[in-house]
Amino acid sequence: MSVYKEALELIKNAHYTLILTHINPDADTLSCGLALSNFMEENKYNHKLFNKMDELPRSLNYLKRFSSITNQLPKEYDLVIYVDCGDQKRPAIEINKGAKVINIDHHASNDSFGDLNIVDDTKSSTAEVLYQFFKHNNLKISKDTATCLYTGIYDDSIRFSTPRVDGDTFAIAHHLCESGANPSYIADMLTRRESLAKMRLLPLVLGSLELHSEGKIGTIYILPEWLHQTGASYRDVEDGVNMVLSMAVVDVAVLLRPINKKTRISLRSKNGIDISKVASHFNGGGHTMAAGCTIEHDDVLKAKDEIVNYIKNCKGL
Repeated sequence: MSVYKEALELIKNAHYTLILTHINPDADTLSCGLALSNFMEENKYNHKLFNKMDELPRSLNYLKRFSSITNQLPKEYDLVIYVDCGDQKRPAIEINKGAKVINIDHHASNDSFGDLNIVDDTKSSTAEVLYQFFKHNNLKISKDTATCLYTGIYDDSIRFSTPRVDGDTFAIAHHLCESGANPSYIADMLTRRESLAKMRLLPLVLGSLELHSEGKIGTIYILPEWLHQTGASYRDVEDGVNMVLSMAVVDVAVLLRPINKKTRISLRSKNGIDISKVASHFNGGGHTMAAGCTIEHDDVLKAKDEIVNYIKNCKGL
């Protein structure tokens, strides 16, 4: 029996399934969770979709069942499905002992922690991996599920631009469109609904731009007072790191933001630089060109110096 069919059997036979998405959720983890949630709702499988965060990305509120995502864990469940979690700690919870675990992911750092592992680090997104679950089980993909899967692929591949995007990716996107996903609508929902608060925050954040190592490293940061000043949230400037990377001279972009007495760092790279090595050094993880980590204090300027100095001295970068 294939791993995909085994996964379907576990879902069918479970009394209650808990779907887990990772903290600091992006479109890939939430769209995969929602794709599974829509499939389970359509087939009347008892389940809950969990994310620990109080605030979720508003840009994804067009996805069916978005409002059903909860930060309250059910007491009883016998199956847990992790989506887009490079390790078992990413949802930031402890699961009930005895529950079976399905691990669906595309991170190269994934350590196959599940009882059943559907992991393929050649894919552009976990949504592309999850699509294989539907394909290999000959399952009908509804319009709502197709919209979720297309969203995950579109966003995590940075609009079909990362190196792992290939002909298979576009073939999957084509099938999802045939199943009801609307590319124009999804692009509008993700990219053309910015808030006034974000527009007020971005100039402050971009004003913190510094270039290091003859411009090869670009850093920006957020200060908490800027959020109070503009009414924006940390999520409103997450794409700032990609704006820095879009500069011709920059090979590595760094975004720093203080959260809960720690400094959360987003890293992006191009030209073949493996930025996951940097994230790993600071106990983080991610992909070759998109990774993240946390430094255990909230002094943003000190954290900036720490990460930049490490990148400068990191062999192989």
